[in-house]
Amino acid sequence: MTSRPLLIANATLVDPVAGSEARGSLLIKDGLIADLGPNLNTAPDGAETLDARGKVLAPGLVDARAFLGEPGSEHRESIASGSQAAAAGGVTTVVCTPETNPAIDDPAIVDYLIRRARDTAVVNVHTAAAITKGLRGEEMTEIGLLKQAGAVCFTDGAKTISNARVFLRALTYARDYGALIVHHTEDPNLAGNGVMNSGEYASRLGLGGRPIEAETIVLERDARLVRMTGSRYHAAIITNRDSLEIARRAKDQGLPFSCGTSINHLSFNETDIGDYRTYFKLAPPLRSEEERLALAEALADGLIDIVVSDHNPQDVEQKRQPFAEAGDGALGIETMLSAGLRLVHAGHLGLPKLFRAMSTRPAELLGLPGGRLEKGQPADLVLFDPDEPWVLDKKTLRSKSKNTPFDEARLQGRVFRTFVAGKTVYEYA
Repeated sequence: MTSRPLLIANATLVDPVAGSEARGSLLIKDGLIADLGPNLNTAPDGAETLDARGKVLAPGLVDARAFLGEPGSEHRESIASGSQAAAAGGVTTVVCTPETNPAIDDPAIVDYLIRRARDTAVVNVHTAAAITKGLRGEEMTEIGLLKQAGAVCFTDGAKTISNARVFLRALTYARDYGALIVHHTEDPNLAGNGVMNSGEYASRLGLGGRPIEAETIVLERDARLVRMTGSRYHAAIITNRDSLEIARRAKDQGLPFSCGTSINHLSFNETDIGDYRTYFKLAPPLRSEEERLALAEALADGLIDIVVSDHNPQDVEQKRQPFAEAGDGALGIETMLSAGLRLVHAGHLGLPKLFRAMSTRPAELLGLPGGRLEKGQPADLVLFDPDEPWVLDKKTLRSKSKNTPFDEARLQGRVFRTFVAGKTVYEYA
C-alpha cells in the first residue's frame, strides 16, 4: 500500500547544491520528492499537510563512517539501535565499517548485513567491506565480488595498511572496478603507544603522544600512489594543517582524491581531555585548537569534502579505565547535526555548506541516492530548529553505549522529525 501524499508547508528549505535557503513547501509522494518551492501552497486532494512553522527542512544526513556492531559486537551496538540513534540525529543513511567479528571481508557477510538492515533498521544502512582479509593488511579481499554483493566502499576501518605494495595493489584493483578506497592514515609504528596528540599538553598530563607526522607520512605516500594508479581514494579522517596541504596539492593536480574529518575533531581539541576524560580518547587523537580551527576553515572552503560521525560505541569496561588503557572511540551519530550547527552559529560556514559536507557530497562519493532537495529524489529528509537550545543527557541516547563526549553539553539545534522514503522514522515528542 502507498501512503498518502504529504505536504510540508511553511518550511525553510536548505538546498546544498544551489547553496540556498528559502521559505517554501515540499510535497512527498510515493516516497519521493514530488514538488517543492516557494509557490507550492496547496496540498493535492487526499494529501496530509504538516505546518513546519519556519523550521528548516533539509536532506537527511549521510554518515559515511559508523560502527554498528554486527556481527560479533551487538553488546556495543546493533543495526537496530544504531539506526534508531541515527534517525534521532537526522541521519537517514549510514555506512557501517567492517571492524566486526568476523570482519566484513566476504560477500556472504555483506549479503547478510544487507538483509539484516532491511529487517531491523529504520534508516538506510549500507556496508563498507574490508580492503584486506581479516583487516590484517597483508592479503587483499575480493574487491570485485564484494562490490557486486553490495559493498559501497572499501576500508580497513581504523587500521592503516602499512605495506605500500599491498596498498598499491588494492588501489589498482579498485580502479578496475570503479571502487572507492577509504583509508585511515596513521603510521602505527610512528604512533607507537601514544594515546593523545604529541606536544606540551601530553607532557603535562604524563601521557604518550601520537605525532602529526604519523598521519602526514601515510597521507603523502597515499597521494603518490593515487597519482600512480588513478584510483578513487578518500582519506577517512584528517586532523591537521599539514594534512590539509597534502590534500590541497593532490586536488590541484586533478587526482581523484577526497578527504573527510569527524564531527568530534571539529568540535573538540586536546585540552578537552582535561582530567583524563576517556570519552575524548579518539583515533586519530584530538589535536590543538589551532588545528581544529584550520579544519573548520577547510570545511568552509570545500577542501574537506565530508564530515562523518566516526560513531564508535564502547562498553563501560572499555572506557572506565586509566586513560592510557581505555578503548579509542566516542559516539557521534546522534549528536552529529547539533554539533555541526555549532560551526554555523560560530560563523564558520552556512547551513547549505554544512549539509553539502554532511549529506550531498558523501552521497556523491559513495554513489548513493539522496543528499539533494530535487524532484524525483528520495524523500530522505530532516526537519529541525537550528536555534532551539537543549542539554544532552547521555541516558536518553538511543545508542546501546553511552560514551559521548557531549554528556551535559549545551547544544543549539534540535531535530524534530526525520523522514526516510517519506515515512516518519523519528519524531520529537
